[in-house]
Amino acid sequence: MSKITLTFEYEKETKNSVRYQEVPEAGKAPIMGTLYVQKWYAGNTKTLEVTIEKKD
Repeated sequence: MSKITLTFEYEKETKNSVRYQEVPEAGKAPIMGTLYVQKWYAGNTKTLEVTIEKKD
């Protein structure tokens, strides 16, 4: 199993959600890229962290 925590920064608001863009580690490609989070949850948060885990 492999776990990684990704950081996302605020990009813009859409009608019902907030769009965040992944901040990749230096020299690495993004893993998820763009993340949409519903406005009722995101509120005015400018940075999110998401942990994903691969299960073999």
